[in-house]
Amino acid sequence: MNFWVILSTSVALVSIVLYHLLSANTSLRDLKWLSSSISSSEVADLLVYNGILYTGDPSLLFADSMAIRDGRILRVGNYSFVQESTGDRTRVLNLQGKLVTSGFIDSHVHLIFGGLQMIRVQLRDVSSKEQFINKVKDAIAGTKSGSWILGGGWNNDLWDGKLPEASWIDDITPENPVWLSRMDGHMGLANSVALQIAGISDSTKDPAGGIIMRQSSGEPTGLLIDSAMELVLPHIPEVSVDERRKALVKATHLALKRGVTTVVDFGRYFPGASVEHPWEDLSDVYGWADLSGNLQIRVCLFFPIDTWSRLHGLIKEKGKKLSEWIYLGGVKAFSDGSLGSNSALFHEPYLNEPQNYGLQVRDFGELFNLTVASDRSGLQVAIHAIGDKAVDLILDMYKLVASPNEIRDRRLRIEHAQHLAPGTADRFRRGKVVASVQPDHLLYDADPAIKKLGVERAQKGSYLFQSLLDSGALLAFGSDWPVADINPLSNIRTSMKRIPYGWTSSWNPSQQIKLTDALNSHTISAAHACFLEEELGSLSPGKLADFVVLSTDSWEEFSKDGSASVVATFVGGQQAYP
Repeated sequence: MNFWVILSTSVALVSIVLYHLLSANTSLRDLKWLSSSISSSEVADLLVYNGILYTGDPSLLFADSMAIRDGRILRVGNYSFVQESTGDRTRVLNLQGKLVTSGFIDSHVHLIFGGLQMIRVQLRDVSSKEQFINKVKDAIAGTKSGSWILGGGWNNDLWDGKLPEASWIDDITPENPVWLSRMDGHMGLANSVALQIAGISDSTKDPAGGIIMRQSSGEPTGLLIDSAMELVLPHIPEVSVDERRKALVKATHLALKRGVTTVVDFGRYFPGASVEHPWEDLSDVYGWADLSGNLQIRVCLFFPIDTWSRLHGLIKEKGKKLSEWIYLGGVKAFSDGSLGSNSALFHEPYLNEPQNYGLQVRDFGELFNLTVASDRSGLQVAIHAIGDKAVDLILDMYKLVASPNEIRDRRLRIEHAQHLAPGTADRFRRGKVVASVQPDHLLYDADPAIKKLGVERAQKGSYLFQSLLDSGALLAFGSDWPVADINPLSNIRTSMKRIPYGWTSSWNPSQQIKLTDALNSHTISAAHACFLEEELGSLSPGKLADFVVLSTDSWEEFSKDGSASVVATFVGGQQAYP
């Protein structure tokens, strides 16, 4: 053997031994690096070793080391195999036994809107009328007369269930219009100034797919449900480009802190909102962030179904992958409202409103035609459906859409799918429909669901994660942030434990799922749900090197309750958090 080869090999071995000794007591948060000197024809930029890597790849489900080159995974396996790809410029990271997973994919967020909510009136977790009023009073201090006060996140189920009214805040906001959206985005409160600006009075009729809440006298209370929100929203001044860009940066930092490296973003599109908002954000915010280097997580963008032809044209011109950071997903529509707003569409009425079955917020014939047109153009379709009747209607429609068109891999999606009728879970598998669900919603929904649907109906039909998995359906996890916090580890724990806030036992324990299914739903299954499984979702050679280092060093303990925190997040092999 050549003398210099022997010498270089010896130096490399000594370096690795010294590194083990020096870094044995080093915190991973310090991220101490060392250069390796082992020759190889495929030289890695980064060697990650001495960990528990849950790859999500069934061909090698666990490993202890990984090599990365040019932002992609080069090798995965044991240390002796992976270290063959290192050279004199390879950085080496000792994981010190920590668990590593592929970067989390949040399958349903409103990223820029979430960032905007972070700097507006924060009503999340407010638990009384007094707190609600005081939050608005604090926000009005120092605000110019005529300026809109915006915010949201309130949840009346956290106090006595009584819905807020304009009269709560009219005395403290006599010169400022106010709009405060409920946590689910399907109901909002306008004060009397805002109602006057919007021209809403006793004689204003409910728009199709929406409700103006009224006193017994017919006077509007200030609450608008679903499509009725479009009476106020157009009067709210458009958010500036600068504000939206700052909101994206804030949202990105939070996502990375939680281990999220990719989001499926449904944009600033809610019932009553402008269909132009997601398109403006694509050009003004995401395009800017991509070119300026401010985009630190990958985004898969969905657009309002009414604009399907524009998306089809853009994909024909540019392709689905605009850059390493921006992917064009598909189109989104709404079929019903939400449980919290009593507007989710059910086969049976709400117990507390015996004449109310919920709302069909979009004409079914119109929605069908838009879905057919989108599908024929090769676009992926995602439709919001929460109540059991809404879910069944969309599954019926998807079956009709797929029948006359060519056989292909559509991956039609239902967003939320919170409440299912008997036998509906199996229909997802038969129709090859993706169930895009948000486990943390059940933390808030358990008590209201029992109150509004009854114990048996809520128990048998709500958040049926295991039933969907048993049927063979593809389950993709998300947060719906800012409706719920963007926090995959919380989603994973919730899906495993199913213990709502204030409870000490599981809600319908037969629907608890195991850790690997929960992890997959936030990684490889989530990637598959948006056609990105070739690029993301598992720690497999050739895929983008997005991964998360967790605080736990025991797979066994993690499997029991899903308890862990994010220590570090890497995107494209580069440390993005902390």
